[in-house]
Amino acid sequence: MSGNHNNTSSSIQSDILLEELTENGVMRLTLNDSKRRNALSEEMMAKLTDSLDQASKNDAVRVIVIAGKGPAFCAGHDLKQMSAGRNNADNGHEYFKEVFTVCSKLMQLITNNSKPVIAEVAGVAAAAGCQLVASCDLAIAGESARFVTPGVNIGLFCSTPMVALSRNVSNKAAMEMLLTGEMVDSKKAEHIGLINRVVDDKKITEATMAMAEIIASKSRMTVKTGKQAFYRQKEMSLTDAYDYASSVMVENMLKSDAKEGIDAFSEKRQPKWQDE
Repeated sequence: MSGNHNNTSSSIQSDILLEELTENGVMRLTLNDSKRRNALSEEMMAKLTDSLDQASKNDAVRVIVIAGKGPAFCAGHDLKQMSAGRNNADNGHEYFKEVFTVCSKLMQLITNNSKPVIAEVAGVAAAAGCQLVASCDLAIAGESARFVTPGVNIGLFCSTPMVALSRNVSNKAAMEMLLTGEMVDSKKAEHIGLINRVVDDKKITEATMAMAEIIASKSRMTVKTGKQAFYRQKEMSLTDAYDYASSVMVENMLKSDAKEGIDAFSEKRQPKWQDE
């Protein structure tokens, strides 16, 4: 990964997750466990959950980027850690239940986060790693990035990754990935809608930060309102969705940032957001 984002206001280092907050309000969360190919181990999921939760409450954070350091974006669950759970008296039943519950809550935390979340994908995103990409609101990948839900190859169907995947791509595209377990290159991932765009490997960070900073320049209230409404209306019937979206528009129109934005447009000037 490369790119220039020197407008850094603060950064926090931990063993397996790096945090960096830029002056423009972009929080970069970088998976930093290359020995395990950035697997979603118990530790990684706990750190990601905590960081996403804290970012959602931090007014200085306007956009979140999830990236991976090393040759893989994220290899999915730590299978060695998972297999060790079989040593428990119940053959791992309660342990497996807990792991998948924690992972599901992590993915929902991304969707339900008030801040937009962008995946910056370099290398392979496999199984729950592919689920992580699909759970993000937006995704930019390098040309060499690959995506795969290979569970079927080892007798473990990618049922939880299926939830996020099937909400991003068509049924046929999702089922092809899930049933064959074969790699999908970045061009096809873009074609089927799993990611937004493909860029040169050396420009992934640059492209991701450019998109993040565009979004960060918008009214935080407006972005929060829009993201929440987008996911809620998708689960409704057409009539209910329009009723709900209309009520959201009414409330949005009454906000000070809506008045400021419309006034600024009419007066041909840049708006001065109050984020309310």
